[in-house]
Amino acid sequence: MGPGGIATIIAACSLLVIATAISYAVIRVGRFIDEAKLSLKTMTDETAPLIEEVHTTVTLVNGPLHSLNRVTKNIEDISNKVSDTTSSFMDKGGPALKVAGALLSAAQMSKGRSKKKKKAE
Repeated sequence: MGPGGIATIIAACSLLVIATAISYAVIRVGRFIDEAKLSLKTMTDETAPLIEEVHTTVTLVNGPLHSLNRVTKNIEDISNKVSDTTSSFMDKGGPALKVAGALLSAAQMSKGRSKKKKKAE
């Protein structure tokens, strides 16, 4: 057997080792993909009911929020109407300001009397 025959045997053995290593790697990657697929299926099976429960919870929470939204809208409308009425009443001038001034001075006089009564006692 000459040098070419020995080189051929060495090349064949190295190709056998390389083929064995590649087949081992392919088998390991195949098993990894199978495990990943199984894990993904398990996660999907567990996540679907959870998403359904979250959807139900959000739906149940949105009902009262819509009612609260209607209530706050009505309160906003009422406060705007009161504000408009008050501003138009005050803009008309004379009588409204006189009544407000009289009520304010009456309240201050009432406070003064109650303080004098407390001091006298």
